[in-house]
Amino acid sequence: MVCYLQVENLSKSFGDLVLFDNLSFGIGEGERVALVARNGAGKSTLLNILAGRSECDAGQVVLRRDLRVAYLEQNPQFPSGMTVLEACFHSDTPALGAIAAYERAIADPSGEGLEEAMARMDALQAWDYEQRAKTILSRLNIRDFGQPVAQLSGGQLKRVALANVLISESDLLILDEPTNHLDTDMVDWLGEYLSESGRTLLMVTHDRWFLDRVCSDILELDDRRIYAYKGNYSYYLEKKQERAAVAAARRESELNLYRRELEWMRRQPQARGTKARSRIESFEVLEQRLRTTRTQATVRLDVQATRVGTKIFEAKHLSKSFGSLRILEDFNYNFARYEKMGIVGNNGCGKSTFLKLLMGLEQPDNGTIEVGESVRFGYYSQQGLTFDEGMKVIDVVTAIAEQVHLGDGRKMSASQFLQYFLFTPQTQQFFVSRLSGGERRRLYLCTILMQSPNFLVLDEPTNDLDIVTLGVLEEYLQSFKGCLIVVSHDRYFMDKVVDHLLVFCGDGQVKDFPGNYSEYIEWKRDYEAARRIAEAQARPKPQPQENRRSSSARKLTFSEKREMEALEQEIPQLEAEKAALETELSSGTLALADLTAKSERVAELIELIDRKSMRWLELSEI
Repeated sequence: MVCYLQVENLSKSFGDLVLFDNLSFGIGEGERVALVARNGAGKSTLLNILAGRSECDAGQVVLRRDLRVAYLEQNPQFPSGMTVLEACFHSDTPALGAIAAYERAIADPSGEGLEEAMARMDALQAWDYEQRAKTILSRLNIRDFGQPVAQLSGGQLKRVALANVLISESDLLILDEPTNHLDTDMVDWLGEYLSESGRTLLMVTHDRWFLDRVCSDILELDDRRIYAYKGNYSYYLEKKQERAAVAAARRESELNLYRRELEWMRRQPQARGTKARSRIESFEVLEQRLRTTRTQATVRLDVQATRVGTKIFEAKHLSKSFGSLRILEDFNYNFARYEKMGIVGNNGCGKSTFLKLLMGLEQPDNGTIEVGESVRFGYYSQQGLTFDEGMKVIDVVTAIAEQVHLGDGRKMSASQFLQYFLFTPQTQQFFVSRLSGGERRRLYLCTILMQSPNFLVLDEPTNDLDIVTLGVLEEYLQSFKGCLIVVSHDRYFMDKVVDHLLVFCGDGQVKDFPGNYSEYIEWKRDYEAARRIAEAQARPKPQPQENRRSSSARKLTFSEKREMEALEQEIPQLEAEKAALETELSSGTLALADLTAKSERVAELIELIDRKSMRWLELSEI
């Protein structure tokens, strides 16, 4: 196997914070490697070094000669003047450079350089790249190819950057959180695409289902060192548990030896013999090793939940719309005690709006929500808590409470509680500005749970949390003595913590599905396949050629062909504009005037799409 990348004795620190020390590992051709670690351990920093974006303190990264590397950053940026399609071709790859030049030439009314650009496209056989880019963008729900990147949301920008990496001719793809901002269908498609492409991968992702499906190798960055596992995520979990058990047994054995030697050291006078001096030196080595090694730290979320009564909340004839976009229509639901519900649906269908209605942050158009008197909400929102960058971690928590009540009646100081969330006494003195995105999410979760809620409302809680924290959060939610509503695209997480699903189908329709997320996805695929078969069977069969009217035997005229080609471009653009407007309308942040204007535009778009789709069907049947 050809070695693509070799890391030798790599070290990196920021001041007194050592991220990793003397790392050595390699990646061979065709391997699909995942890098896993806790938040703040240095995953993104390591990827930046491997991609040549940052410098290391010591060691070296050796790449195979002429190796082409494409890097998906966690927060990608493109020049603001670019369009979506131009951003896709923003690369040093010769073929993509030729496409970018061709796109500029055809956009120039003078036509200057067009002939040269076409000749270069021919020479590099780059004509199919543009179609590939549009296909990948469409699969990632980006359909307005001429839209300026400056107008894209953070999620759309990440998907454009992902498309840029996927269409490149690179030998090694380095992907930092590629599944962020992707819904379930997109994650399925991306997993299949990467598995079938045979490309060599190194990626960081917290999506454990994706890890299990795509990865052939796992690298774990733990305690400043690298541990390698040949297998997928399930294999890694099994072997990691074995490693932890061996390490715990070794440490226990060394602790027993240390106790015996410490007793001998205290009992014996300062000896001068060679044998005694050797024993003393061995004791000092053992003592230093026990100081530098540690047991596996874990997050323990055993916070007491306040008592919850029999009445939780009841939604009666609930309706909510933003202009022509209906979120709920005559929705009725009686939430039971200790119920654990998941909410799923396409982006922009109103999941977060429903949570805001429950929390009283939005008001329904019709109907009521009656909440029980004993209900005490803990709301984890997508936006998160806005921390004061100048505050220390410990000050953020003590501003809420000096002590935390635990489930067995004990109390714990705020500092002790933070240690359960992997914030060491040293880290607690850090200013918030020094925390990584995942550490901020962990701190946000800490501030919610320490208030002992009995009804947790979690909106995309898995974003930016590391795998260790996710696993223990799952365990906590499984044993949580309270009520739970969670919105998430993470099927691994949802399968573990919820009893059933509310499925937001769009247009105000909500269905109750009695099963977990994986079961729902399987049912949905079977249902849609059966529906397509039924629709195909219901279509009228074409008449024999001799029985058709003469008008139906004719071919499309030149103008009709041009019209059909134009419709094939216009319809996806109109649908993309409609989807973007619907997302804005469901955000709950628009002023009344904007709300009205955008609602009217959505109605116009629906009419336009229907009319143009009907015309396309007419032309396609000729």
